Amino acid sequence: MGGPAEEHRRIAGAFTVTVEGTVPAAWENPAPPEGWAARDVVRHLVEWFPAFLQGATGLSLPAGPSVDDDPVGAWRNQTEAVQALLDDPATADRVYDLPHIGTMSLGQAIAMIYTGDVFLHRWDLARATGQDETLDPVRCAEMLEGMRPMEEALRSSGHYGPAVDVADDADAQTRLLAFIGRNP
Repeated sequence: MGGPAEEHRRIAGAFTVTVEGTVPAAWENPAPPEGWAARDVVRHLVEWFPAFLQGATGLSLPAGPSVDDDPVGAWRNQTEAVQALLDDPATADRVYDLPHIGTMSLGQAIAMIYTGDVFLHRWDLARATGQDETLDPVRCAEMLEGMRPMEEALRSSGHYGPAVDVADDADAQTRLLAFIGRNP
């Protein structure tokens, strides 16, 4: 599928389409994570990852506009900066000892913890803003398969709600969203 740089380019690109397709009034619409608005989906991504990156690697992303003033600009700034890290072998291939996840290249770490978050939160933003909610079914099935063995740890982290019951024959997207606590 092209490695971490290509995976991020594809997944962040789909998120960018959703961000850019959000009409200004929709930024205040309620989003699926309890208590969030559409703007908070972007805020989450542009706040947690730079802090993680700085703390774990010492790398800083360039500051962009605030999500409150310009959610589209804030997202574009971040996604372009992350893509630049991934496109540069000097940063993407550098190995770090990362807290809680082990020793791996920056590209692998971004793919593991950040790109998947962008993938899942695109659904939240699309749902909040009335846009196309369709996620890549192959990626959904792969993520679900990878997350199931870690269910207890994922739930105890507080980042995922209780699983939602869905039909056994539900499609991969529905099963993944239900697994992470969303009501698809």
